[in-house]
Amino acid sequence: MTKDKREIARRPDKAPMATAWDYAPAPEARDIVKVEERYGLFIGGTFVEPASGERYTTIDPAREEPLAEVAQAGKADVDRAVRAARDAFANGWSNLRPSERAKYLFRIARLLQERSREFAVLESLNGGKPIRESRDVDIPLAAAHFFYYAGWADKLEYAFPNRKPRPVGVAGQIIPWNFPLLMLAWKIAPALAAGNTVVLKPAETTPLSALLFCDVLRQAELPPGVVNIVTGDGRTGAELVSHQGVDKIAFTGSTEVGKAIQRTLAGTGKRLTLELGGKAANIIFDDAPLDQAVEGIVNGIYFNQGHVCCAGSRLLVQESIYETVIAKLKRRMATLRVGDPLDKNTDVGAINSKQQLEKISALVQSGIDEGAQIYQPPCKLPERGYWFVPTVFTNVAQSYRIAQEEIFGPVLSVLTFRTPDEAIEKANNTPYGLSAGVWTEKGSRILAMAKGLRAGVVWANTYNRFDPASPFGGYKESGFGREGGRHGLEPYVVLEDA
Repeated sequence: MTKDKREIARRPDKAPMATAWDYAPAPEARDIVKVEERYGLFIGGTFVEPASGERYTTIDPAREEPLAEVAQAGKADVDRAVRAARDAFANGWSNLRPSERAKYLFRIARLLQERSREFAVLESLNGGKPIRESRDVDIPLAAAHFFYYAGWADKLEYAFPNRKPRPVGVAGQIIPWNFPLLMLAWKIAPALAAGNTVVLKPAETTPLSALLFCDVLRQAELPPGVVNIVTGDGRTGAELVSHQGVDKIAFTGSTEVGKAIQRTLAGTGKRLTLELGGKAANIIFDDAPLDQAVEGIVNGIYFNQGHVCCAGSRLLVQESIYETVIAKLKRRMATLRVGDPLDKNTDVGAINSKQQLEKISALVQSGIDEGAQIYQPPCKLPERGYWFVPTVFTNVAQSYRIAQEEIFGPVLSVLTFRTPDEAIEKANNTPYGLSAGVWTEKGSRILAMAKGLRAGVVWANTYNRFDPASPFGGYKESGFGREGGRHGLEPYVVLEDA
């Protein structure tokens, strides 16, 4: 080993910065999916025109170009959808043999697999996320959830021993824009497996994958009214939450809206589960495999442009390895490719909307104003669309807004710690409690940290890994209830004495 190489091995911060490889463009074909000019509301097994007469345009955030006109459901539309779901519940679905319900879920899962490329392109077009993530994460996991809950449909007595489970009724479900199809699967699959019917409202900015999913329901020959899709903005969601014909609300989204929903439902007797915001700590100890940890840091915060409620947006590094970790992280960030979501070489895609881009920009500016040190790798952004350079802040104090508020973008705040107790105290110093990550070679330390961290999910030597059999959810202002696993069935059943 030469003298220069020995110095780089000892001090990686002295190594020359890596540069992005000169990849040839590798765009995915857009014509695999057909986007209609106008979409109605999917109610009672068919598309209908909105009684409200209102429509809005959904766009491609990478190009700022319109994709389709989408119906804005009003009060009468929501009422029609709930009545269709109520009729389907009463007229057969809730009494259908569980093994027959399972067959429908299996069909949906297989159809999602068969049409995976189509859905992946649409997710990236409407949401801005890289096609690699849509193709390799979102769509496979969505299908896996339907497969998983199809297996539970005729085994509910085993899920809840010595109890007699029955369906709750009509489930109103509201999903966010960061994982449109996956969040749909998280909500619909357990609801149907337990014998409920559904009225689902997708996010205003990303309705297209839910509308394409309606065609999957048609192919699967799901009985009319079992699943209804109503599109629109927050007004549509508010009508669904307050409708007296809905027995259970499942919401994934911002903490602010979650609190408003809880206030609305207080005293009504309706069931409620909330999966809200997060400000997760990714904790790196001095005995961690640092190159592996750096990949975990990048995956934790720059995956899906940081549009992840459980993103590892706070990095806690043990003081003795702080300089080494930051140097390695900056070198890795210099290789991230920001650009066309449909290019298979892209690592970081477009920010979902202009409104979200403005929020990210404002919080980043607050970090600069409060005294944090910003680093952004050299990056040429496309001229059109909504983009933000992957960002890391050092010299961050616990009181800074960037260390306390959910940014929901590709922005990382770095803090340090000396002891495990200090790491736990800093990690828990947040109103949220959704997730955390721990990087260390010591199994005993992983267990001790997991016990002390007030987070619903704690990853060990990895980050942002999901499995349909594993429950997901949070504490404090990150909400309550669990999705995934056997725990994800519980909100959709009424348990009676056997």
